[in-house]
Amino acid sequence: MPVIPYGHQSIDDGDIAAVAEALTSDWLTTGPRVADFEARIAEVAGAADAVVVSNGTAALHTAYAAAGIGPGDEVIVPALTFMATAAGAAHLGARVVFADVEEDTGNIDPRSAAALVGEATRVVAAVDYAGHPVDADALTGIAEEAGALLVEDAAHSIGSTYRGRPVGSLADLTTFSFFPTKNMTTAEGGAVVADDSRLVETARRFRNHGLVRDPALQRHPDEGPWHQEVHSLGLNYRLPDVLCALGLSQLRRLEAFKQARARVFERYVEGLRDLDGVTLPTRRDDVDPMWHLFPLRVHDGRRREVFDFLRANDVLVQVNYIPVYWHPYFEDLGYRRGMCPVAERYYSEEISLPMYASLAQSDQDRVIDLVRRAVS
Repeated sequence: MPVIPYGHQSIDDGDIAAVAEALTSDWLTTGPRVADFEARIAEVAGAADAVVVSNGTAALHTAYAAAGIGPGDEVIVPALTFMATAAGAAHLGARVVFADVEEDTGNIDPRSAAALVGEATRVVAAVDYAGHPVDADALTGIAEEAGALLVEDAAHSIGSTYRGRPVGSLADLTTFSFFPTKNMTTAEGGAVVADDSRLVETARRFRNHGLVRDPALQRHPDEGPWHQEVHSLGLNYRLPDVLCALGLSQLRRLEAFKQARARVFERYVEGLRDLDGVTLPTRRDDVDPMWHLFPLRVHDGRRREVFDFLRANDVLVQVNYIPVYWHPYFEDLGYRRGMCPVAERYYSEEISLPMYASLAQSDQDRVIDLVRRAVS
């Protein structure tokens, strides 16, 4: 039987043609397709502007830098997320404060975040776990009351909506990831979107070494037409033109990807809804998710048993995620297990079933059959 991965990119002839055209153009790195891709990402996100970067982790680092995060600041982060959500803030010297998550969605619990806000809080970071948008209105209120910014890690959720508004228009800064297993891909890539022009300009400068090329903003503008200055340090997080060509092509099929993933999601629900010993993912009434994961929760301490059975039968399931503060890096800083009990319980039960737009019905039926055999 063929191996079924938990995620897979969807590439067609149009994608290949777009990349080939870019490869034979005058631009391989920063060229016209970068600006075009940024404009389309901003449009999809319902935001004023976008800054594309080299990957989703770079997007988070850039967003935190644009927010002005530095030593002495605190950033509230959900415990149930990939390491990068916390690492981007830690790299800038901030103290990471871990919030617990909601039992049904796995998203940051606004009540937990509100209880953790303090005088040093500068950012509340929220992750749209599995593609289900966070409770953005509640989190915006918490951040505003604290004088902090809301950063939405939307690595899972481009194309999702919350109360009729697109992800990308809900927070002060929103980050996307275009890794191959995500809802669309540029091979590697990411983006930061925002309405505030100052945040956007800071992000754009940070992704290009911090270079200032506008003479009106330079300290020594008379040096010559070649002159550029660095006022604050940035990094090389540029996304090449050739990868933006792939992104532009993929965006043309974003709605088709969303519909295909919805069909996969509903087929899992239909095939597993009557199975005892598991909990299926939740969709709240006020959201329209672009599903990135199908997080199945296996009860009674049987997660490892079911995981191993599926892997042994060539279904390459995954677990998303170990609570971030369990990583030795954070353990060595004094963080201890037990801080976020809902997130820890969620992790102990979770298995991500294969979820991608091109998942064949026959393969999905095989996954459903194997899950039922493993759990029964």
